Amino acid sequence: MSGILNSSIGRKFAMALSAFFLMIFLLQHFVINFTSIISADTFNEISHFMGTFWLIQYVIQPILIFGVIFHFIMGFVLEIKNKKARNINYAKNNGAANSTWMSRNMIYSGLFILIFLIIHFIDFWIPEINTKYIVGDMSGMHNGEFRYFHELQEKFVPIWRVALYCIGFVFLALHLLHGFNSAFQSVGANNKYTKGLKGFGKAYAILIPLGFIVIALVHHFNH
Repeated sequence: MSGILNSSIGRKFAMALSAFFLMIFLLQHFVINFTSIISADTFNEISHFMGTFWLIQYVIQPILIFGVIFHFIMGFVLEIKNKKARNINYAKNNGAANSTWMSRNMIYSGLFILIFLIIHFIDFWIPEINTKYIVGDMSGMHNGEFRYFHELQEKFVPIWRVALYCIGFVFLALHLLHGFNSAFQSVGANNKYTKGLKGFGKAYAILIPLGFIVIALVHHFNH
């Protein structure tokens, strides 16, 4: 593993694999959260299952946390090495003319997303872990009803949090607009399907973050 990560191609390939994993999780996370604006009962049932099923809690969740940490660390490593390479290339040609704004600023969108994720963990994940494993309440109930939908709505009452989430998802869209296609290029997916992948990547990068923004706004105005 260390040998793979010591090469430029290996690091990019590992970065791409972690990106695919996180994009699959993001899609799954969006689908579950979208049910909250369709049916509170459905959202509660899915949330309770996800929060109590042992495979998700003790296997998939640790892998997800590792994937997030690995992706950001590897992103910073690649950015540092790419910056050194760009300093040489820019002396020879106009780097800005040969790359997009998004590709040159992935580190900044990534940093904002990291800050956003930390706040998201503080808002949802840490309280959930405290409730289940410190308080010891695995029932998911509050006053005789599932608490998940109610807690979600309460988080989106303050306008500052809604604004923060909306900005966070705009940065996520910018990050994905370059990152999606970059991940496929890193694994060598340059073939007859490339044009279709680019179109799908743009749709994914715009629609998923936009969907999360809609969810936040709906809960804020319908509270």
